[in-house]
Amino acid sequence: MKILKEYKGTVSLLITSTIIFIQSLLFYLTWNLIYNDTMRYSPFYNKGLILLVAIYVLMYVAFSNIYGGFKIGHFRVSDVIYSQLLSILFVNAITYAEVSLMDRRLLNPAAFIIMTMLQIIISIIWSYFSNRFYYKIFPPMDIIIVYGNENVNTFINKMNKRWDKYKICKLVNIKDGYEAVMSEINGYDAVVIYDVVSNLRNKILKECYKRSISVYVTPKISDIIIGSSDSVHLFDTPLLLSKNTGMSYEQAFFKRVIDILISFILVIITSPIMVIISILIKLSDGGPILFRQNRLTINNKVFVIYKFRSMVVDAEKDGIPRLTIKKDDRITNVGRIIRKIRFDELPQLFNVLKGDMSLVGPRPERPEIAKEYIEIVPEFDFRTKVKAGLTGYAQIMGKYNTTAYDKLKLDMMYIEKFSLILDFKILLMTFKYVFTPSSEESTEGFDKNEMFAEADYECSITQKD
Repeated sequence: MKILKEYKGTVSLLITSTIIFIQSLLFYLTWNLIYNDTMRYSPFYNKGLILLVAIYVLMYVAFSNIYGGFKIGHFRVSDVIYSQLLSILFVNAITYAEVSLMDRRLLNPAAFIIMTMLQIIISIIWSYFSNRFYYKIFPPMDIIIVYGNENVNTFINKMNKRWDKYKICKLVNIKDGYEAVMSEINGYDAVVIYDVVSNLRNKILKECYKRSISVYVTPKISDIIIGSSDSVHLFDTPLLLSKNTGMSYEQAFFKRVIDILISFILVIITSPIMVIISILIKLSDGGPILFRQNRLTINNKVFVIYKFRSMVVDAEKDGIPRLTIKKDDRITNVGRIIRKIRFDELPQLFNVLKGDMSLVGPRPERPEIAKEYIEIVPEFDFRTKVKAGLTGYAQIMGKYNTTAYDKLKLDMMYIEKFSLILDFKILLMTFKYVFTPSSEESTEGFDKNEMFAEADYECSITQKD
Protein backbone atom coordinates (compact mmCIF):
# COMPACT_ATOMS: atom_id res chain seq x y z
CA MET A 1 0.00 0.00 0.00
CA LYS A 2 2.80 2.42 0.90
CA ILE A 3 4.40 1.82 -2.50
CA LEU A 4 1.14 2.05 -4.43
CA LYS A 5 -0.08 5.26 -2.75
CA GLU A 6 2.73 7.20 -4.44
CA TYR A 7 0.88 6.67 -7.73
CA LYS A 8 -2.55 7.77 -6.54
CA GLY A 9 -2.18 11.19 -8.15
CA THR A 10 -1.19 9.70 -11.50
CA VAL A 11 -4.05 7.18 -11.50
CA SER A 12 -6.57 9.88 -10.52
CA LEU A 13 -5.29 12.14 -13.31
CA LEU A 14 -5.67 9.36 -15.90
CA ILE A 15 -9.20 8.53 -14.71
CA THR A 16 -10.21 12.21 -14.73
CA SER A 17 -8.64 12.85 -18.15
CA THR A 18 -10.67 9.97 -19.60
CA ILE A 19 -14.06 11.44 -18.68
CA ILE A 20 -13.01 14.97 -19.70
CA PHE A 21 -11.96 13.71 -23.13
CA ILE A 22 -15.16 11.69 -23.68
CA GLN A 23 -17.52 14.50 -22.59
CA SER A 24 -15.61 17.07 -24.64
CA LEU A 25 -15.65 14.80 -27.69
CA LEU A 26 -19.43 14.42 -27.42
CA PHE A 27 -19.82 18.20 -27.30
CA TYR A 28 -17.45 18.63 -30.26
CA LEU A 29 -19.39 16.09 -32.37
CA THR A 30 -22.78 17.56 -31.40
CA TRP A 31 -21.65 21.09 -32.19
CA ASN A 32 -19.73 20.33 -35.39
CA LEU A 33 -22.19 17.86 -36.90
CA ILE A 34 -25.50 19.38 -35.82
CA TYR A 35 -25.22 23.07 -34.99
CA ASN A 36 -22.19 24.63 -36.63
CA ASP A 37 -23.40 24.47 -40.24
CA THR A 38 -26.87 25.76 -39.31
CA MET A 39 -25.56 28.99 -37.78
CA ARG A 40 -27.08 31.97 -39.60
CA TYR A 41 -23.97 33.96 -38.84
CA SER A 42 -20.41 32.84 -39.53
CA PRO A 43 -19.88 29.16 -38.58
CA PHE A 44 -16.88 28.28 -36.44
CA TYR A 45 -13.81 26.77 -38.05
CA ASN A 46 -10.25 26.00 -36.96
CA LYS A 47 -9.25 28.35 -34.11
CA GLY A 48 -12.83 29.43 -33.41
CA LEU A 49 -13.95 25.81 -33.04
CA ILE A 50 -10.98 25.01 -30.79
CA LEU A 51 -11.79 28.03 -28.62
CA LEU A 52 -15.44 27.01 -28.25
CA VAL A 53 -14.49 23.47 -27.20
CA ALA A 54 -11.81 24.86 -24.83
CA ILE A 55 -14.40 27.08 -23.11
CA TYR A 56 -16.67 24.03 -22.72
CA VAL A 57 -13.83 21.99 -21.22
CA LEU A 58 -12.92 24.77 -18.77
CA MET A 59 -16.51 25.10 -17.56
CA TYR A 60 -16.91 21.32 -17.24
CA VAL A 61 -13.67 21.01 -15.25
CA ALA A 62 -14.57 24.02 -13.04
CA PHE A 63 -18.07 22.78 -12.14
CA SER A 64 -16.87 19.19 -11.64
CA ASN A 65 -14.13 20.40 -9.30
CA ILE A 66 -16.59 22.51 -7.30
CA TYR A 67 -19.15 19.71 -6.97
CA GLY A 68 -16.62 16.88 -6.59
CA GLY A 69 -17.42 15.17 -9.88
CA PHE A 70 -13.85 13.90 -10.21
CA LYS A 71 -13.53 12.63 -6.62
CA ILE A 72 -13.11 8.96 -7.48
CA GLY A 73 -11.72 7.22 -4.42
CA HIS A 74 -12.82 10.05 -2.13
CA PHE A 75 -16.60 10.29 -2.58
CA ARG A 76 -19.06 7.42 -2.75
CA VAL A 77 -20.12 6.37 -6.26
CA SER A 78 -23.60 7.87 -5.77
CA ASP A 79 -22.06 11.22 -4.74
CA VAL A 80 -19.74 11.27 -7.78
CA ILE A 81 -22.64 10.45 -10.12
CA TYR A 82 -24.82 13.19 -8.60
CA SER A 83 -21.94 15.68 -8.82
CA GLN A 84 -21.35 14.78 -12.46
CA LEU A 85 -25.06 15.13 -13.22
CA LEU A 86 -25.18 18.64 -11.72
CA SER A 87 -22.00 19.68 -13.52
CA ILE A 88 -23.27 18.46 -16.90
CA LEU A 89 -26.66 20.14 -16.49
CA PHE A 90 -25.13 23.49 -15.50
CA VAL A 91 -22.45 23.45 -18.21
CA ASN A 92 -24.82 22.39 -20.99
CA ALA A 93 -27.45 24.94 -19.98
CA ILE A 94 -24.85 27.73 -19.98
CA THR A 95 -23.37 26.53 -23.30
CA TYR A 96 -26.80 26.34 -24.95
CA ALA A 97 -27.54 29.92 -23.83
CA GLU A 98 -24.10 30.99 -25.03
CA VAL A 99 -24.41 29.59 -28.57
CA SER A 100 -28.02 30.81 -28.87
CA LEU A 101 -26.85 34.32 -28.05
CA MET A 102 -24.09 34.02 -30.67
CA ASP A 103 -26.67 33.13 -33.33
CA ARG A 104 -29.21 35.64 -31.96
CA ARG A 105 -31.99 33.05 -31.76
CA LEU A 106 -33.00 30.05 -29.70
CA LEU A 107 -31.47 27.00 -31.34
CA ASN A 108 -33.33 23.70 -31.49
CA PRO A 109 -32.40 22.09 -28.14
CA ALA A 110 -33.07 18.48 -29.25
CA ALA A 111 -29.43 17.64 -29.99
CA PHE A 112 -28.31 19.27 -26.73
CA ILE A 113 -30.86 17.21 -24.79
CA ILE A 114 -29.73 13.97 -26.45
CA MET A 115 -26.08 14.87 -25.84
CA THR A 116 -26.85 15.58 -22.17
CA MET A 117 -28.60 12.22 -21.74
CA LEU A 118 -25.66 10.40 -23.34
CA GLN A 119 -23.19 12.27 -21.13
CA ILE A 120 -25.15 11.36 -18.00
CA ILE A 121 -25.23 7.67 -18.99
CA ILE A 122 -21.49 7.73 -19.71
CA SER A 123 -20.84 9.47 -16.37
CA ILE A 124 -22.76 6.75 -14.51
CA ILE A 125 -20.78 3.99 -16.25
CA TRP A 126 -17.49 5.87 -15.78
CA SER A 127 -18.15 6.53 -12.07
CA TYR A 128 -19.03 2.92 -11.32
CA PHE A 129 -16.15 1.24 -13.15
CA SER A 130 -13.57 3.89 -12.25
CA ASN A 131 -14.44 3.51 -8.58
CA ARG A 132 -14.10 -0.27 -8.77
CA PHE A 133 -10.79 0.05 -10.64
CA TYR A 134 -9.49 2.59 -8.10
CA TYR A 135 -10.27 0.43 -5.08
CA LYS A 136 -8.86 -2.68 -6.77
CA ILE A 137 -5.51 -0.87 -7.01
CA PHE A 138 -5.87 1.11 -3.76
CA PRO A 139 -7.82 -0.96 -1.20
CA PRO A 140 -9.11 0.64 2.01
CA MET A 141 -6.38 2.00 4.26
CA ASP A 142 -5.56 0.09 7.42
CA ILE A 143 -6.22 2.62 10.18
CA ILE A 144 -5.26 2.80 13.83
CA ILE A 145 -7.16 5.33 15.95
CA VAL A 146 -5.42 6.99 18.89
CA TYR A 147 -8.10 8.65 20.99
CA GLY A 148 -8.53 10.58 24.18
CA ASN A 149 -12.27 11.23 24.02
CA GLU A 150 -14.34 8.50 25.65
CA ASN A 151 -17.11 9.37 23.15
CA VAL A 152 -15.06 7.98 20.26
CA ASN A 153 -17.89 5.68 19.13
CA THR A 154 -19.66 8.47 17.22
CA PHE A 155 -16.48 9.12 15.25
CA ILE A 156 -15.96 5.39 14.61
CA ASN A 157 -19.48 5.12 13.22
CA LYS A 158 -18.72 7.92 10.75
CA MET A 159 -15.52 6.22 9.59
CA ASN A 160 -17.27 2.87 9.26
CA LYS A 161 -19.72 4.43 6.80
CA ARG A 162 -16.72 4.82 4.48
CA TRP A 163 -15.74 1.15 4.66
CA ASP A 164 -14.57 1.46 1.05
CA LYS A 165 -11.93 4.01 2.11
CA TYR A 166 -11.00 3.18 5.71
CA LYS A 167 -10.53 -0.08 7.60
CA ILE A 168 -10.27 0.45 11.34
CA CYS A 169 -7.87 -2.21 12.58
CA LYS A 170 -7.10 -1.05 16.11
CA LEU A 171 -8.09 1.45 18.81
CA VAL A 172 -5.59 2.78 21.33
CA ASN A 173 -6.45 5.09 24.23
CA ILE A 174 -3.87 7.77 24.97
CA LYS A 175 -4.36 6.90 28.65
CA ASP A 176 -2.30 3.77 27.94
CA GLY A 177 0.71 6.09 27.72
CA TYR A 178 2.78 7.59 24.93
CA GLU A 179 5.26 4.70 24.69
CA ALA A 180 2.47 2.13 24.49
CA VAL A 181 0.77 4.11 21.72
CA MET A 182 3.95 4.50 19.65
CA SER A 183 4.70 0.80 19.89
CA GLU A 184 1.39 0.09 18.14
CA ILE A 185 1.47 2.43 15.13
CA ASN A 186 3.91 0.59 12.85
CA GLY A 187 2.40 -1.49 10.06
CA TYR A 188 -0.64 0.72 9.47
CA ASP A 189 -1.27 2.96 6.47
CA ALA A 190 -2.43 5.89 8.60
CA VAL A 191 -2.90 7.04 12.18
CA VAL A 192 -6.02 8.95 13.24
CA ILE A 193 -5.48 11.23 16.25
CA TYR A 194 -8.89 11.90 17.74
CA ASP A 195 -9.10 14.54 20.47
CA VAL A 196 -5.77 14.01 22.18
CA VAL A 197 -4.33 16.77 24.39
CA SER A 198 -1.92 19.04 22.52
CA ASN A 199 1.40 18.05 24.14
CA LEU A 200 0.90 14.34 23.44
CA ARG A 201 -0.67 14.96 20.04
CA ASN A 202 2.35 17.00 18.93
CA LYS A 203 4.76 14.24 20.03
CA ILE A 204 2.76 11.65 18.06
CA LEU A 205 2.71 13.93 15.00
CA LYS A 206 6.48 14.36 15.04
CA GLU A 207 7.10 10.65 15.46
CA CYS A 208 4.72 9.80 12.61
CA TYR A 209 6.51 12.36 10.44
CA LYS A 210 9.81 10.72 11.30
CA ARG A 211 8.44 7.28 10.33
CA SER A 212 6.67 8.62 7.16
CA ILE A 213 3.24 7.54 8.43
CA SER A 214 0.17 9.46 7.22
CA VAL A 215 -1.81 11.16 9.99
CA TYR A 216 -5.41 12.36 10.26
CA VAL A 217 -6.04 14.86 13.08
CA THR A 218 -9.28 16.31 14.41
CA PRO A 219 -8.32 20.00 14.71
CA LYS A 220 -8.72 22.27 17.69
CA ILE A 221 -9.82 25.90 17.29
CA SER A 222 -6.24 27.10 17.70
CA ASP A 223 -5.17 24.79 14.84
CA ILE A 224 -7.72 26.38 12.53
CA ILE A 225 -6.56 29.89 13.42
CA ILE A 226 -2.89 28.99 12.89
CA GLY A 227 -3.73 27.13 9.68
CA SER A 228 -4.73 30.40 7.98
CA SER A 229 -1.61 32.28 9.09
CA ASP A 230 0.82 34.07 6.78
CA SER A 231 4.48 33.08 6.80
CA VAL A 232 6.79 35.96 7.62
CA HIS A 233 10.45 36.14 8.61
CA LEU A 234 12.26 38.21 11.21
CA PHE A 235 15.70 37.97 9.63
CA ASP A 236 16.47 34.26 10.00
CA THR A 237 13.57 33.55 12.40
CA PRO A 238 10.35 32.25 10.79
CA LEU A 239 7.07 33.61 12.17
CA LEU A 240 3.41 32.78 11.64
CA LEU A 241 1.14 35.84 11.51
CA SER A 242 -2.55 35.47 12.37
CA LYS A 243 -4.11 38.87 11.72
CA ASN A 244 -7.45 38.04 13.37
CA THR A 245 -8.99 41.26 12.04
CA GLY A 246 -11.83 39.77 10.03
CA MET A 247 -12.69 41.09 6.58
CA SER A 248 -11.03 44.11 5.07
CA TYR A 249 -13.20 47.09 4.08
CA GLU A 250 -12.85 46.14 0.40
CA GLN A 251 -13.89 42.53 1.04
CA ALA A 252 -16.92 43.62 3.09
CA PHE A 253 -17.98 46.12 0.40
CA PHE A 254 -17.83 43.68 -2.50
CA LYS A 255 -19.46 40.94 -0.42
CA ARG A 256 -22.39 43.29 0.31
CA VAL A 257 -22.75 44.23 -3.37
CA ILE A 258 -22.84 40.55 -4.35
CA ASP A 259 -25.36 39.81 -1.57
CA ILE A 260 -27.76 42.48 -2.86
CA LEU A 261 -27.49 41.47 -6.51
CA ILE A 262 -27.83 37.71 -6.04
CA SER A 263 -30.52 37.84 -3.34
CA PHE A 264 -32.61 40.24 -5.45
CA ILE A 265 -32.40 37.87 -8.44
CA LEU A 266 -33.23 34.86 -6.23
CA VAL A 267 -36.28 36.64 -4.77
CA ILE A 268 -37.62 37.16 -8.31
CA ILE A 269 -36.88 33.55 -9.35
CA THR A 270 -38.30 31.93 -6.21
CA SER A 271 -41.33 34.21 -5.74
CA PRO A 272 -43.77 31.70 -7.37
CA ILE A 273 -42.47 28.98 -5.01
CA MET A 274 -42.86 31.28 -2.01
CA VAL A 275 -46.45 32.10 -3.00
CA ILE A 276 -47.32 28.37 -3.28
CA ILE A 277 -45.72 27.58 0.10
CA SER A 278 -47.58 30.50 1.70
CA ILE A 279 -50.92 29.19 0.42
CA LEU A 280 -50.19 25.63 1.62
CA ILE A 281 -49.22 26.80 5.12
CA LYS A 282 -52.35 28.96 5.39
CA LEU A 283 -54.63 26.17 4.18
CA SER A 284 -53.06 23.57 6.49
CA ASP A 285 -54.04 25.12 9.84
CA GLY A 286 -54.97 28.75 9.24
CA GLY A 287 -52.02 30.00 11.28
CA PRO A 288 -49.46 32.66 10.33
CA ILE A 289 -47.34 32.05 7.25
CA LEU A 290 -44.07 33.47 8.53
CA PHE A 291 -42.18 32.58 11.66
CA ARG A 292 -40.15 35.36 13.28
CA GLN A 293 -37.44 34.82 15.83
CA ASN A 294 -34.51 36.69 17.39
CA ARG A 295 -31.11 35.55 16.14
CA LEU A 296 -27.49 36.71 16.46
CA THR A 297 -25.39 38.16 13.67
CA ILE A 298 -22.05 40.02 13.51
CA ASN A 299 -20.75 41.35 16.86
CA ASN A 300 -23.64 39.58 18.65
CA LYS A 301 -26.17 42.03 17.20
CA VAL A 302 -29.74 40.72 17.59
CA PHE A 303 -32.03 40.76 14.55
CA VAL A 304 -35.39 39.22 13.59
CA ILE A 305 -35.05 36.30 11.19
CA TYR A 306 -37.83 35.29 8.78
CA LYS A 307 -38.74 31.69 7.97
CA PHE A 308 -41.77 29.89 6.62
CA ARG A 309 -43.56 28.45 9.65
CA SER A 310 -42.91 24.71 9.77
CA MET A 311 -44.18 24.02 13.31
CA VAL A 312 -47.53 24.24 15.01
CA VAL A 313 -48.62 27.62 16.34
CA ASP A 314 -47.17 28.35 19.81
CA ALA A 315 -44.62 25.53 19.52
CA GLU A 316 -42.86 27.04 22.56
CA LYS A 317 -45.91 28.25 24.43
CA ASP A 318 -44.22 27.40 27.74
CA GLY A 319 -41.61 30.06 26.94
CA ILE A 320 -38.69 27.62 27.10
CA PRO A 321 -36.42 27.74 24.01
CA ARG A 322 -35.47 24.30 22.70
CA LEU A 323 -33.81 22.77 19.65
CA THR A 324 -35.62 20.52 17.24
CA ILE A 325 -35.23 16.87 18.23
CA LYS A 326 -35.70 13.62 16.33
CA LYS A 327 -39.34 12.88 15.40
CA ASP A 328 -40.42 16.25 16.76
CA ASP A 329 -44.24 16.20 16.92
CA ARG A 330 -44.34 20.02 16.74
CA ILE A 331 -43.48 19.93 13.00
CA THR A 332 -46.51 20.15 10.67
CA ASN A 333 -47.01 18.01 7.57
CA VAL A 334 -46.26 20.95 5.28
CA GLY A 335 -43.36 21.90 7.52
CA ARG A 336 -41.83 18.45 7.24
CA ILE A 337 -41.72 18.76 3.46
CA ILE A 338 -40.34 22.29 3.23
CA ARG A 339 -37.74 21.54 5.91
CA LYS A 340 -36.60 18.47 4.01
CA ILE A 341 -35.94 20.51 0.86
CA ARG A 342 -34.78 23.55 2.89
CA PHE A 343 -37.43 25.86 1.38
CA ASP A 344 -38.47 27.05 4.83
CA GLU A 345 -35.35 29.28 4.69
CA LEU A 346 -36.38 31.19 1.53
CA PRO A 347 -37.79 34.28 3.34
CA GLN A 348 -34.29 34.90 4.67
CA LEU A 349 -33.45 36.34 1.27
CA PHE A 350 -35.24 39.45 2.60
CA ASN A 351 -32.96 39.39 5.65
CA VAL A 352 -30.03 39.45 3.24
CA LEU A 353 -31.49 42.39 1.33
CA LYS A 354 -32.01 44.26 4.61
CA GLY A 355 -28.38 43.68 5.57
CA ASP A 356 -29.07 41.57 8.66
CA MET A 357 -27.47 38.56 7.02
CA SER A 358 -25.14 37.64 4.17
CA LEU A 359 -25.72 34.93 1.60
CA VAL A 360 -22.74 33.02 3.01
CA GLY A 361 -21.69 32.91 6.64
CA PRO A 362 -22.25 31.00 9.89
CA ARG A 363 -25.91 30.19 10.48
CA PRO A 364 -27.43 32.56 13.08
CA GLU A 365 -28.14 31.05 16.47
CA ARG A 366 -30.80 32.07 18.97
CA PRO A 367 -29.37 34.17 21.81
CA GLU A 368 -30.64 31.68 24.41
CA ILE A 369 -29.16 28.64 22.65
CA ALA A 370 -25.88 30.45 21.92
CA LYS A 371 -25.60 31.28 25.63
CA GLU A 372 -25.93 27.58 26.50
CA TYR A 373 -23.27 26.65 23.94
CA ILE A 374 -20.87 29.35 25.16
CA GLU A 375 -21.10 28.02 28.72
CA ILE A 376 -19.71 24.71 27.42
CA VAL A 377 -17.52 25.96 24.55
CA PRO A 378 -16.53 29.61 25.17
CA GLU A 379 -15.06 29.86 21.66
CA PHE A 380 -18.56 29.43 20.18
CA ASP A 381 -18.80 33.22 20.34
CA PHE A 382 -16.12 33.42 17.60
CA ARG A 383 -18.81 32.67 14.99
CA THR A 384 -20.14 36.22 15.29
CA LYS A 385 -16.88 37.70 14.03
CA VAL A 386 -18.63 37.88 10.62
CA LYS A 387 -22.22 38.45 9.51
CA ALA A 388 -24.58 35.47 9.80
CA GLY A 389 -25.36 33.68 6.54
CA LEU A 390 -28.20 32.03 4.65
CA THR A 391 -25.83 29.17 3.86
CA GLY A 392 -22.33 28.37 4.98
CA TYR A 393 -19.51 25.89 5.18
CA ALA A 394 -21.10 24.13 8.13
CA GLN A 395 -24.32 23.68 6.12
CA ILE A 396 -22.77 22.10 3.02
CA MET A 397 -20.36 19.93 5.00
CA GLY A 398 -22.41 19.20 8.11
CA LYS A 399 -25.93 18.22 9.07
CA TYR A 400 -28.71 19.86 11.03
CA ASN A 401 -27.73 17.76 14.06
CA THR A 402 -23.97 18.32 13.80
CA THR A 403 -22.61 18.98 17.30
CA ALA A 404 -22.03 22.55 18.43
CA TYR A 405 -18.28 22.06 18.58
CA ASP A 406 -18.06 20.64 15.04
CA LYS A 407 -20.27 23.46 13.72
CA LEU A 408 -17.91 25.92 15.35
CA LYS A 409 -14.86 24.33 13.73
CA LEU A 410 -16.48 24.33 10.29
CA ASP A 411 -17.54 27.96 10.65
CA MET A 412 -14.08 28.93 11.86
CA MET A 413 -12.58 27.32 8.75
CA TYR A 414 -14.80 29.57 6.65
CA ILE A 415 -14.01 32.71 8.67
CA GLU A 416 -10.26 32.12 8.58
CA LYS A 417 -10.16 31.25 4.87
CA PHE A 418 -12.71 33.79 3.65
CA SER A 419 -12.57 34.94 0.06
CA LEU A 420 -15.18 35.94 -2.52
CA ILE A 421 -14.17 32.88 -4.54
CA LEU A 422 -14.91 30.67 -1.52
CA ASP A 423 -18.32 32.36 -1.19
CA PHE A 424 -19.06 31.63 -4.84
CA LYS A 425 -18.04 27.99 -4.38
CA ILE A 426 -20.24 27.58 -1.29
CA LEU A 427 -23.22 29.11 -3.13
CA LEU A 428 -22.79 26.63 -5.97
CA MET A 429 -22.36 23.78 -3.50
CA THR A 430 -25.59 24.84 -1.81
CA PHE A 431 -27.53 24.04 -4.99
CA LYS A 432 -26.13 20.52 -4.76
CA TYR A 433 -27.22 20.00 -1.17
CA VAL A 434 -30.62 21.69 -1.50
CA PHE A 435 -31.61 19.17 -4.16
CA THR A 436 -29.80 16.19 -2.67
CA PRO A 437 -32.31 13.59 -1.52
CA SER A 438 -31.97 14.04 2.23
CA SER A 439 -31.18 11.12 4.46
CA GLU A 440 -33.33 11.08 7.56
CA GLU A 441 -30.40 12.16 9.72
CA SER A 442 -29.60 15.28 7.72
CA THR A 443 -32.69 17.20 8.84
CA GLU A 444 -34.03 15.16 11.73
CA GLY A 445 -32.77 17.29 14.62
CA PHE A 446 -30.76 16.45 17.71
CA ASP A 447 -30.63 13.47 19.95
CA LYS A 448 -30.80 15.04 23.41
CA ASN A 449 -28.05 12.75 24.72
CA GLU A 450 -25.60 13.65 21.93
CA MET A 451 -26.09 17.42 21.80
CA PHE A 452 -23.21 18.46 24.03
CA ALA A 453 -21.24 15.23 24.52
CA GLU A 454 -18.21 16.12 22.42
CA ALA A 455 -18.26 19.78 23.43
CA ASP A 456 -18.22 18.85 27.15
CA TYR A 457 -15.08 16.82 26.62
CA GLU A 458 -13.42 19.50 24.51
CA CYS A 459 -14.07 22.10 27.21
CA SER A 460 -12.30 19.93 29.77
CA ILE A 461 -9.23 19.23 27.64
CA THR A 462 -8.95 22.83 26.45
CA GLN A 463 -8.17 23.86 30.00
CA LYS A 464 -5.27 21.39 30.05
CA ASP A 465 -3.78 22.36 26.65
